[in-house]
Amino acid sequence: MAGRLAGKIALISGGATGMGGAAAVLFAAEGAKVAIVDRNEAAAEATAAQIAAAGGEAAVFPADVSDEGAVAAAVDAATARFGAITTLFNHAGSIVIKPFLETTLAEWEWLHAVNVRSMFLMTRAVLPGMIAAGGGSIVCTSSISAVAATPMEVLYDTTKGACHMFARAIAVEFRDRNIRCNAVCPGFIRTPHGLREVELLQSYGVDVSEAALAAQQGRIGEPEEVAKAALFLASDEASFVNGAQLFVDNGFTAI
Repeated sequence: MAGRLAGKIALISGGATGMGGAAAVLFAAEGAKVAIVDRNEAAAEATAAQIAAAGGEAAVFPADVSDEGAVAAAVDAATARFGAITTLFNHAGSIVIKPFLETTLAEWEWLHAVNVRSMFLMTRAVLPGMIAAGGGSIVCTSSISAVAATPMEVLYDTTKGACHMFARAIAVEFRDRNIRCNAVCPGFIRTPHGLREVELLQSYGVDVSEAALAAQQGRIGEPEEVAKAALFLASDEASFVNGAQLFVDNGFTAI
């Protein structure tokens, strides 16, 4: 049976490790040719090798996703290798955790560049080819932090609020050109990013203990669970899902 992304060309930013890495492996297993764009070239190559060993097809295009020239070069190279990108997973991102009054302007501008500017640059670079190919699907990684504020995360929360609305606005503007754009919104997930977030919050006295997480979302989530949600949004199974936010948080934002 053909995979749910058979015939698709998928580009995943931040696709080396964590949720992005899990999505790269899953998308390839579902039939997509996968372009991994990440600044961690060694980890990206390891993920691509894992895909190849399983019989899939993937290639790595190292880039700082907040840099306009690097993004354009990566998209051009991926398109030359595989053809027009028809599935884009805007996943790359980072986090700053510290008291608001200690947050510097440099940190504010850096995190907006990594989390928000990257989606603008990547989507702008991919869209012309996607439209020319007849359409496609874009998935953006937002977060529970787009709607549920956390102490010490004013900067991160603000960037994820922007990601939330970016996905909705792209959906509205490009719907009639056969482009869908949705956001996947993870809770606390067992990734290097997620575990570092827990550690830093605890260092500032924010209760994200196992007991607190159990009360908020039952347990910590696994990266593969987010990847499966992103796969649904990316696939034609979600053909009438556009401009939506899919929370993968086991009820965190429902409480």
